[in-house]
Amino acid sequence: MDATEVERLIEEGVENAEATVTHPRGTHDEDHLAAVVVSPAFEGKPLVQQHQLVYDALGEHMTTDIHALELKTYTPAEYEDR
Repeated sequence: MDATEVERLIEEGVENAEATVTHPRGTHDEDHLAAVVVSPAFEGKPLVQQHQLVYDALGEHMTTDIHALELKTYTPAEYEDR
């Protein structure tokens, strides 16, 4: 699946999200992706719930088009501080 399409799905599905999706170093498979997602929707949520929001935004693509997703999620403040 195209990284730009994955970014679009995440940004549409997670409130006020900014997503950057790439292919992890050393992989050239279209179905192996890495995503950094920044959203105020993650505020006060544990990491598991943050990731679930992203997985929900991707829906069936997580089982059909995306084999692996290396995911990092941040609130805007966390992203600024890193």
